[in-house]
Amino acid sequence: MRLGETGLVYGEIYLKHDTGPHHPERPERLTAIIETLEAGGLLDKLVRIEPEPAERSLLELCHKPRYIDEFKMAVENSEPFLHRPECVLSPATFEVALCAVGGVLKGIDKVMEGRVRNCFCAVRPPGHHAGNYRAMGFCFFNNVAIAAKYLQKEHAIEKIVIIDWDVHHGNGTQYMFDKDPTIYFVSFHENPFSCYPGTGKDSETGHLLGKGFTQNFPMPAGAGEQEYLEAFEKVELAMKKFRPQFVLVSAGFDAHTAEPSAHIDLTAEGYAELTRRVKTIAEVHAGGRLVSVLEGGYVLGVLGESVEKHIRVLLEG
Repeated sequence: MRLGETGLVYGEIYLKHDTGPHHPERPERLTAIIETLEAGGLLDKLVRIEPEPAERSLLELCHKPRYIDEFKMAVENSEPFLHRPECVLSPATFEVALCAVGGVLKGIDKVMEGRVRNCFCAVRPPGHHAGNYRAMGFCFFNNVAIAAKYLQKEHAIEKIVIIDWDVHHGNGTQYMFDKDPTIYFVSFHENPFSCYPGTGKDSETGHLLGKGFTQNFPMPAGAGEQEYLEAFEKVELAMKKFRPQFVLVSAGFDAHTAEPSAHIDLTAEGYAELTRRVKTIAEVHAGGRLVSVLEGGYVLGVLGESVEKHIRVLLEG
């Protein structure tokens, strides 16, 4: 494989997390992505990476052992949900969540081995709301947070930036790292006073040694590409000082103007431009090493289109 290729983490195991016919975080999200990539002639251009379940010791990099046990037991006992009604459980949910984490970690390994330049992880369930001992907002294990700690533990990467552009604030990720000066967390999201989960004010900048290593951009209703790119300039300045060695993206696509649950006006082209900006940060500071992980995005057609634009930019030489 040539350096410069883009990896795609995906497996049909991700379709087995059954949330029911009316849940927005449903298997059809991933089939819409794959079908769009296939129709656009992109699947054959990507290096396919099959997921494997993550080992428990890696989950414990971010999650309390008692929480992992509680999650597993809830599935085994056929509980309808974990902690909150939106965190729906099915017989395969625990296994699928293990493979979501494991798929992201396998994508990281391929980047670190030089087998791919960057990687998109089409995984579910998503992760950025999950805390170290609590499920929340469709999320069970925090895929990106575990990935950051894995990079440090297994690949000796010291400094990582996580850029989260889901329309909902990545509260779980922020709180895991808000005292950690080695993991810089950036979130673009709708104003927390009008959007779930109600966190992510610009005054939230971290605590103790982590003070100044959290950067929140609450966006007003109606904000679009121009507002996002103007805010992104501040991230680019911060990265010149921080100099990350790896870029992780919590790639939610639910800030699209067609999403009914939010009030932000990004388009698929807007996501393409955001991708160019994060890719440039990776190229300037991190040798191009970038892994993006699917978070939100629930209108199937625009989700597929947005991911396609995202991947086309990742594929650019």
